[in-house]
Amino acid sequence: MKTAMFVAALMAAAPAFAQGTAVPAAPAAPAPAPAAPASDAKFNLDTPLQDIVADEKGKAVIEKHFPGMIALPEYEMFKAISLTQLQPYSNGKITDEMLAATAKDLAEIK
Repeated sequence: MKTAMFVAALMAAAPAFAQGTAVPAAPAAPAPAPAAPASDAKFNLDTPLQDIVADEKGKAVIEKHFPGMIALPEYEMFKAISLTQLQPYSNGKITDEMLAATAKDLAEIK
């Protein structure tokens, strides 16, 4: 539960993720994240963030879709979880569309 509270605080304090997107007044139940494609891809949405960021190409994908995320001081608190796990705590700031685009780019890393 501590992780959930830290992530909620993080996402509330990280306006870069919103990128002009309005946050709904009452959070809706999160839709299932897009399934990772079955391939020989090195990373997917269920890969812990720290593993993705440890790879130069993976880090570039995270920076592209979530600018500033890994520079946040709170990153240390949630780096061991995946984007799929992080999404429900993002208060709508990590959308299904963002995950789909990220999944597509991650799938290209072999």
